[in-house]
Amino acid sequence: MSQKWIFFIILLFTLMRFKAQEINNKGRIGVNYGFGREFNNKDYTFTNRFYKVQLYYKLKETGSFQYEVLIQPEVNFGKHQLLNLYFVKPEVFNFEQKRIEYMRLKNVNEYVLNIGFLVRKPISKIFSCYALGSIGPMLADAETERMSKGFAFADVFAVGFTLDYKELQFDVRPSLRHVSNAGLGSSNAGYNSKNIEFGISCQL
Repeated sequence: MSQKWIFFIILLFTLMRFKAQEINNKGRIGVNYGFGREFNNKDYTFTNRFYKVQLYYKLKETGSFQYEVLIQPEVNFGKHQLLNLYFVKPEVFNFEQKRIEYMRLKNVNEYVLNIGFLVRKPISKIFSCYALGSIGPMLADAETERMSKGFAFADVFAVGFTLDYKELQFDVRPSLRHVSNAGLGSSNAGYNSKNIEFGISCQL
């Protein structure tokens, strides 16, 4: 079994320990699977698929809205390829070799811990919709012309729709994602992608 799967399974079982604790019926735990790709452009391709553990905690509920925090450990498996070789400028050290390297299709794996804030609007007893914003640190295991290997940040804005069935909640979540390293690395153009994810969670 690869290290990335071991990492994901350990995170899942660590969070599942919360199952043994009642948090005044305010907590949920679940998993999401998603996929996406870059916005259309001439410089690069980027496709991704990802798995998340979802840990929700309800902060407050009013007559019309619910407010929740969300912790999301994530493993993201991306594929990247440079299309525009002139994106790598001649002033870059060893730029000709870099162009050859970056124009090959390569895997870019990311390990992320996002923390989000969610505002939910119940539509009926079983349906709801929500808006979610999250940000968190991540580690990328490959260098590209757009981003250095190592530490970076992932920002996500999403809307979602949920259906409750007994103790389960089913979730569909379109999202926009931006990844960059805030200037901490030599390359910081980052990636912008549109994604959709599907999830299931249960009450703690």
